[in-house]
Amino acid sequence: LAPSGLALIALGLAMHWVGAKMQQTRVSLMALILLLWALPYYFYGWDFARHLLFPVGYLIFCIPMNFLDVIAFPLRMFATTASVAILRGLGVDVVQTGSAIRALTPMGSERWGVDVANPCSGLRSLLAMTALTSAYAFATQRTLWKKLALFAASIPLAIAGNIVRIVVIGLIAESFGEKVAVGLIHEYSGYVVFIVAIALMVSFGSLLNTDLRGWWRGLRDRWWGGVTPAAPA
Repeated sequence: LAPSGLALIALGLAMHWVGAKMQQTRVSLMALILLLWALPYYFYGWDFARHLLFPVGYLIFCIPMNFLDVIAFPLRMFATTASVAILRGLGVDVVQTGSAIRALTPMGSERWGVDVANPCSGLRSLLAMTALTSAYAFATQRTLWKKLALFAASIPLAIAGNIVRIVVIGLIAESFGEKVAVGLIHEYSGYVVFIVAIALMVSFGSLLNTDLRGWWRGLRDRWWGGVTPAAPA
């Protein structure tokens, strides 16, 4: 038996009691997750319980995170600003009005416009990508720092995927009109976020697993026959 596990069990029960009294479901759910790990830790010790840290901790993603809605607006504005910059770089004459993107004619009238609303902020895809990336990092990375690095990368990866989605909608609106862009294309454009984000996730994970020293030695042997070129006099 692990005596410290008993203290964690007591803490989990206290958290559940507080959550029930305050009608805070999230606190009770956190208490349940803690108890699911503390009980095996108490009865079987650290050597057994350490293998349950990730599987049990992964249940945190089951807890509603509505409090993160406060970052939806900053995400909208950042995605809109970045998308406008990319569209301009691709030669599309657009302007930003709040979280809306508008394309104007030379006379100043609007040709098409799309609004990056709250559902398009990328918050939902961000939460989904953090859950997916944490599982992928746990399964594919060998060391703790690589797991943490890949997990931390899930946030910019999800944001990048959402920006690509907005840019694609803008390009379709420019080429085929606003009705096409905000119709069926908009409904299924969410897949673009995950295609881009997952591709970047796998690429970054592969890079982390690459033996860069071995790659450099192989490149050196290929070009210089294993002999380091002498520095110029």
